Amino acid sequence: MKIYTRTGDTGETGLLGGVRVRKNVSRVEAYGTLDELSAMLGMACAIWADVDMVGLLHNVQRDLFALGAQLADVRGGEGQATGKATVPDARLAVLEQAIDRAQAQLPPLRSFVLPGGCEAGARLHLARTICRRAERRIAALAEAEPVAPVVLAYVNRLSDLLFVLARLANHHARIQELTW
Repeated sequence: MKIYTRTGDTGETGLLGGVRVRKNVSRVEAYGTLDELSAMLGMACAIWADVDMVGLLHNVQRDLFALGAQLADVRGGEGQATGKATVPDARLAVLEQAIDRAQAQLPPLRSFVLPGGCEAGARLHLARTICRRAERRIAALAEAEPVAPVVLAYVNRLSDLLFVLARLANHHARIQELTW
């Protein structure tokens, strides 16, 4: 299989279901931003030594692929994801439990935190901002077309997790958080 097809040379792409659209439509922007987020998580995993957290983030990357597939599929409509594209509501509980475990290791938050710190922490802060952009893009898509509720809920919860994990990475690196 060749990696290039030339079918996108005119600024169009194919969605699951065979529909062709411009590459700048809201659906493509939404799942493209999830792809960007996954790549940034890969960058964070590449330098973070915490094996448990890296494992968690690899599972998140798999979920992001599934969510992206749901957004790219115009055939199924709301809530029709099957197989690998399924992200059950139970995955939200996994994110929440991870947030709770990480927060239990951190000092209480009393002010806004400036993004940065150690390299893993800074990459996770950047991933959080990409996640928030993805959330805005998905919310815009959801105003015009059906989007499964789990997609927005997952991305919203994920941004919270990434914030806490950025703090945790900095805490483990003994980097003092800068506050505003």
